Amino acid sequence: MVYILLATGFEEMEALTPCDLLRRAGVEVKLVGVDGACVTGSHAIGVQTDILIDDVRLEDAEMIVLPGGLVGVENLKKSDKAMRLVREAHAKGIYVAAICAAPTILAEMGITDGLLATCYPTMRDQMGGANLMSEAEAVQDGKIITGTSAGTSVAFALQLITCLCGREKANEVADAIVYRT
Repeated sequence: MVYILLATGFEEMEALTPCDLLRRAGVEVKLVGVDGACVTGSHAIGVQTDILIDDVRLEDAEMIVLPGGLVGVENLKKSDKAMRLVREAHAKGIYVAAICAAPTILAEMGITDGLLATCYPTMRDQMGGANLMSEAEAVQDGKIITGTSAGTSVAFALQLITCLCGREKANEVADAIVYRT
């Protein structure tokens, strides 16, 4: 199970593109409402979630995904439940993925220290001890996956598929959506 955490102000492309492409790959995905059952993104798009954060079952999780969006990231940080979930997932060796401004959450927790990572360009100074790969669209270092921005949402999602299903499945999904690099 992949849980994508949605807090008010999340970046829609960074949440829904991974959700869509992971589901195309046959992965079970749940959109998780951090602050309600219908969460409004940074561009005023309301998204009905599948479950609330209290219903997340970490024992079923293969991956936790944190979309960016400045307001969304701030609202994730304000949620003790969301932050506890990220810490516990990381401690249990579950994949944790974050894109755009959300990798700063992992940096604040010290999770990206010494790891290869990327983030939104203006957030680089908040990445602590991460080894930044500024030009990369998506970076994986062990069980941590980071992405750059809304514009790299497809590359980020394909990296998530690669982690969970293999490169062949990721290529199959990329071909099906006629993704070209």
